Amino acid sequence: MAVTIGSKVPRLPMITSEGDEISLLDFKGKKLVLYFYPKDETPGCTREACEFRDLHDEFEKIGAEVVGVSPDSKESHEKFKEKLDLAFNLLVDEKHHLAEEFGVWVLKEKNDMTYHGNERSTFIIDEEGIIQKEFRGVSVPGHAAEILAEIKKM
Repeated sequence: MAVTIGSKVPRLPMITSEGDEISLLDFKGKKLVLYFYPKDETPGCTREACEFRDLHDEFEKIGAEVVGVSPDSKESHEKFKEKLDLAFNLLVDEKHHLAEEFGVWVLKEKNDMTYHGNERSTFIIDEEGIIQKEFRGVSVPGHAAEILAEIKKM
């Protein structure tokens, strides 16, 4: 069963693009923006990462950490992060355990083909590790600014 607003984040060990093992509970004490995206190096995902990158200092000023998650490999994340000069972590979710916990690993359809992948979604998690807000099936343009505004209201 997927987590919902008011749920505590799951304690799943994850690997960062740097190869470090972390858990979402390691972010306790900070607000966390956890955004799920379909794939590194695709136009929409690149734009979304760049929007979060461009507002990174603003998120830091209000004590919020941004973390991206996709089913790509550590190596893919390393390249994506370096190419876009991202200052935030990307988590490797190759077996889509975290995506399933958050209910964003969904059946998709494109060009008459069906496949599973991440639904573009963002979760705002408070300093205690409790999910406060969720945004599912988001549209990229302006999304990072929308999330920043939501956190400022908290």
